[in-house]
Amino acid sequence: MTAPSQRRTRIKICGLTREQDVDAAVQAGADAVGFVLWERSPRHVSLARAAELARRLPPFVAPTLLFVNAPASDVVAACERIPQAWLQFHGDETPEQCVVAAAGRPYLRAARIPLEAGQGFDLLTFASRFSSAQGLVLDAHVEGYGGAGKAFDWSRIPTNVDAHLVLSGGLTPANVGDGIAQLRPRCRTLAVDVSSGVESAKGIKDAGKIHRFVAAVRAADELAPSQS
Repeated sequence: MTAPSQRRTRIKICGLTREQDVDAAVQAGADAVGFVLWERSPRHVSLARAAELARRLPPFVAPTLLFVNAPASDVVAACERIPQAWLQFHGDETPEQCVVAAAGRPYLRAARIPLEAGQGFDLLTFASRFSSAQGLVLDAHVEGYGGAGKAFDWSRIPTNVDAHLVLSGGLTPANVGDGIAQLRPRCRTLAVDVSSGVESAKGIKDAGKIHRFVAAVRAADELAPSQS
């Protein structure tokens, strides 16, 4: 017989801009790191800078490139520069635009969840529309396409979402365990994505917070029911 195994929550640290922050994420045990290529973000890095930082990553730690309503040509150019990267579409991209821009590469699609209930967002319909996405990043709907440190009400996530979910928006070392406990039963697999919750200032990560965040995720995994 095979012994029961724990589900392991995957961890992405997003909005990295400095070498020491990339190194801290890797040392803490992150599975992926994110580079924001949207120029209006305070965490924006150029493609050349993202490529430079991505070269510090060891095997099996994935770089992820975040785009907001970028032309497909920009996405293609970024993929040529960082061929091992995953893609994350965080704007108003349609399913067709995501598929064309990704050109066969795995991509994540942000689902911007309203902070208040009753604002007309249907996650089940959204998941169906973006069935080609590798996963859905659940972020709070705020002005500026994320990164504002706002958390939505996790209990509003349906229990029957047929998708890999990535919990984001307002996560910190203090609350990520609660988020994992609430969402784990509602999805096929679960990951978490943090940016402002491990910062000392916008775009400047705090190594201690990164390590505490990863430790909190692993503690939540240990408390989760075993899966056969």
